Amino acid sequence: MSPSNTGRSSALDLIRNPAGGLTLGIELPLDNDWSPEREEQRVRKGRPFGVPDLTHYPELVRQVDRSGFAAVWMRDVPVFDPYNFGDAGSVYDPFVNLGFLAGITENVALGTAAIVLPLRHPMMVAKAAASVDQLSGGRLILGVASGDRPVEYPLLGLDFESRGEAFRSAVSYLRDAWKTGGLPLGDGRIEPNLDLLPKPQQAHIPMIIAGQGRQSPDWIAANMEGRFVYPNGLERLAAQARDWSATRKGHGLPRGAFISAFHLDLAEDPDEPATPRRFGARIGCNTLIGRLHALEDAGVDHLALLLRPSRRPLDEVIDELARDVLPVLKPRSSPAKTAAE
Repeated sequence: MSPSNTGRSSALDLIRNPAGGLTLGIELPLDNDWSPEREEQRVRKGRPFGVPDLTHYPELVRQVDRSGFAAVWMRDVPVFDPYNFGDAGSVYDPFVNLGFLAGITENVALGTAAIVLPLRHPMMVAKAAASVDQLSGGRLILGVASGDRPVEYPLLGLDFESRGEAFRSAVSYLRDAWKTGGLPLGDGRIEPNLDLLPKPQQAHIPMIIAGQGRQSPDWIAANMEGRFVYPNGLERLAAQARDWSATRKGHGLPRGAFISAFHLDLAEDPDEPATPRRFGARIGCNTLIGRLHALEDAGVDHLALLLRPSRRPLDEVIDELARDVLPVLKPRSSPAKTAAE
C-alpha cells in the first residue's frame, strides 16, 4: 500500500515543514486506558496496569494515517516490568509492528522512540530497519536510545554500564551496513564478498536520539539527524532547541528535527483551560492550539501526542484534532525566517 518517496529526500521531510510550522504525530499504543473510566474497566477485566487494550488498534492507525497527521511513534519495551516501570509500551516487537504499519498506512512517517540499540545485534537492526524502509516507501525514522531499564541487560547477558560505548558502536555499524560494497564486520573491516540486503529506499535512514544515549551533546549533534526529548516546560524546551540548533550549526549541518511529546486529554469544551498532568494536560481544543503555537515558537518542529489519558473515545479525539487543530498549524513562518535558521 505504501507509495514511493517521490519528492522527498528523507522521511524527516514528513515531520518537519521547511517553511516553518509545527507538525503533529500520534504516539502508540492507541488506547485510553489512563482515563478514570477505562481504568475501572481494566480492573474489572483483570488486565494488568500498563498493558494497553489494542482491540481497535488497526482501524485507529488507519484513521490517523488518512487524517493528515505527520507520524506514528512506537517504543521499544522488550520485557514488561509491572513493579518498577508498570508500562508495557506498544507491546508488539517494534520491527514486526513497523512491518504491519507499513502495510496498512500510506502517508505517515513511521518512527521509533526508541530502539534500544545495545540490546540488539546491529546487523539484525540494520536489516530490519532497511526492510521497513523499503516496505514503507522510505517512511522510516529510526529513533535510537541506550535504554534506561537495568533489568533488561542481565537477561541478555549484557553489561548495563557499558551501554554508551555499545550504542556508539551500533550507530557506526548501521551507517556502514546501509552502504553498498560489502558487509561490515564490526571491527572497522569490511567483507567485500558479503552484503546485507535490502538497502534502504532512502539515501540513508534518518536516525534521531531519544534521551542522551550516554553521549555528549557534541557527539549527538554530529551523528544524529534529530532529538526526541521528554516533555518539559516551554523555557526548558526552548533552551534545548537552541542548543541543538547551535551545535548542529557548529558542525556545518542542517538543523534536522527537534521533537517532543505531550500526554493529551482533549476536553469536550474547546475553551476549557489546561489542567496540568504529568507530561501533558487536560485541555480544550482552542486552548491547545495556543499551547501548540507556543511550542512552535520555542523551536519544537514536531510533537507526538499520547492519547492514553483521554476520557473521550479515541476516534472522536482524532477526528477533532484533524478537523480543528491540524488546519491551524499550517506554516506561519516566513521563508526568510526559515532561511535564517
